[in-house]
Amino acid sequence: MGYRVVVAGATGNVGREMLNILAERQFPADEVVALASRRSLGTEVSYGDKTLKTKDIDGFDFTGYDIALFAIGSDATRKYAPIAASQGCVVIDNSSLYRYDPEVPLIVPEVNPDAIEGYRRKMIIANPNCSTAQMVVALKPLHDRARIRRVVVSTYQSVSGAGKDGMDELWNQTKGMYVPGQEVEPSKFQRQIAFNAIPQIDVFMEDGQTKEEWKMVVETKKIIDPSIKVTATCVRVPVFVGHSESINVEFEDFLDEDEARDILREAPGVLVIDKREPGGYVTPVEAAGEDATYVSRIRQDPTVENGLNLWCVSDNLRKGAALNAVQVAELLGNRCLKKG
Repeated sequence: MGYRVVVAGATGNVGREMLNILAERQFPADEVVALASRRSLGTEVSYGDKTLKTKDIDGFDFTGYDIALFAIGSDATRKYAPIAASQGCVVIDNSSLYRYDPEVPLIVPEVNPDAIEGYRRKMIIANPNCSTAQMVVALKPLHDRARIRRVVVSTYQSVSGAGKDGMDELWNQTKGMYVPGQEVEPSKFQRQIAFNAIPQIDVFMEDGQTKEEWKMVVETKKIIDPSIKVTATCVRVPVFVGHSESINVEFEDFLDEDEARDILREAPGVLVIDKREPGGYVTPVEAAGEDATYVSRIRQDPTVENGLNLWCVSDNLRKGAALNAVQVAELLGNRCLKKG
């Protein structure tokens, strides 16, 4: 007997990707239901070779369903996740609502699978921020070997992280640069995104960092180790899909770049593409549509005693969101629910 699965937010970028990945990975589901808001009621979405018509999430009865993958944002999650959980359905939430709740596990399966047992407290599991997810996949095996003391990360995040509106704005603004009369003013983003880089993702906080930067700090500590010091600068760039990160890591113990490369080659979820020649690295274009977290440009940092630099790229709609959620569902099934 397989699982009965709900995908909430099935018409959005992440929700559609969740359905694709459930089918691709042949998740053992006897039934998959696509939910959306009332305005999207009846919209058709693809699930493998099947087409599903969305149902209205408002008033949906989660009783008898095993797992609900949520991609509906924090406000809607605040309303519907407790309902699903109270009706016995485990929620795997992609929003930021529950990530910092000490009673809700924040899971990246390659990094902290044992934390999955904590789902029983609230019947809710949180998915990390997209920029955090790929970074911790790369950092955890290195931390296990040499203990990370400090991380300095600069991100180059694609517009798909801001949803369909962000992708549309880049597309339309780029076209408008060349067609007189079709210029597009910034709407989704604070400044022009076409041919530009914007050093702000999410709102500013009192200490000068943005909420996105704060998320990376807090989530890395929760997922890997609270003793790690993290500082981040998050930048939106005119890329459709795929987040990139320049990561500087300072360790307690010395870690040679060659050993680090070997460790990462054996690490789950990581692919090392690191040739010291033109083009011997991965960019977002190659990472789009792929499951792996790619690591390139691994090299010693000579300015500190035990330092490394690396370049990390991943498809933010997959490992940063939908893939991680499905992997969490697989982990939950294998370790806890044990059906299928």
